[in-house]
Amino acid sequence: MINMNDWTNEIIQCPKTKAIPIMTHPGIELCNHTVKEAVINGHIHFQAIEKLNEKYPSAACTMIMDLTVEAEAFGAAILFHEDEIPTVSKRLLEDEVSIENLQIPDLTQARIPQYLLANKLCVEQIKDKPILAGCIGPFSLAGRLYDMSEFMMLCYSDPNPAHILLSKCTDFIKKYCKAFKEIGVHGVVIAEPAAGLLPNDGCYEFSSLYIKEIVEELQDSSFMIILHNCGNTGNCTDAMIQSGAKGYHFGNKINMVEVLEKCPKDVLVMGNLDPVGIFKMASSDTMRNETLKLLKQTEGFQNFILSSGCDIPPHTPFENIQAFFDTLNDYNNRNPLT
Repeated sequence: MINMNDWTNEIIQCPKTKAIPIMTHPGIELCNHTVKEAVINGHIHFQAIEKLNEKYPSAACTMIMDLTVEAEAFGAAILFHEDEIPTVSKRLLEDEVSIENLQIPDLTQARIPQYLLANKLCVEQIKDKPILAGCIGPFSLAGRLYDMSEFMMLCYSDPNPAHILLSKCTDFIKKYCKAFKEIGVHGVVIAEPAAGLLPNDGCYEFSSLYIKEIVEELQDSSFMIILHNCGNTGNCTDAMIQSGAKGYHFGNKINMVEVLEKCPKDVLVMGNLDPVGIFKMASSDTMRNETLKLLKQTEGFQNFILSSGCDIPPHTPFENIQAFFDTLNDYNNRNPLT
């Protein structure tokens, strides 16, 4: 059992910067499997995490960021791709009546059991660091069920059915996260990128209030909530903080120094190297330079954890991932504070 309050405090008090990239796809490739195989098979998903844990010194293990799992459990049609994360192929809900009639699924639906299995195997086999599950946030899930553009309009034109749908999504996510907690997972990264499209007050009303419900019910010394919003460009950081999560993960479009200045010093703040433009597309020299630049910019913020801005995509060069970790190691060894 890892006490996540103690783990958080140890990171904050440690003079060396830690890294937790959101990364699964390179592990899938190390196992010679496809993304499609990993997202439908919990054993392959686990093997990918295990391979990455053996190869890279991340401070925690993160699971696949697949934002279709929960929508599929509700009954949404999903399009699978061999080398990309699945996508929702069409909206499930059309109007207020369909929202009223929507049933909250149990945890036996669709691929939910495979994701629970992958997390369970990680907890059983990886003992040296926390296992962080992943799930979608309520606003982003509602948008996938109703259509994102249509749901945003619904929030402002007729908020009552929007809140009914958000409540149903939240109830399911709480049930899902509770299952993670019961099998011994140490925390969950709740991905709420669509909430970044909202202004601060809208993000608070339609996202953070619901995230706060999850936090208040489940977050404790054994289970940590990390709120990820790569859609936030600085417009809704305050709303994110009001959720009460113990960790916040930001995308590459945001200024990390400004975020760190806003966030409480006793929570973990993670980000934000571009997963596509830097990790996947840049040279290893650029990877090193950008990593070092971010480390220097965030000096003095003990609660900062170096990370990618979002999920590192398939076919990212392994030399770039190694350059990321090597640069961090060199920085920690040369920094006089360490």
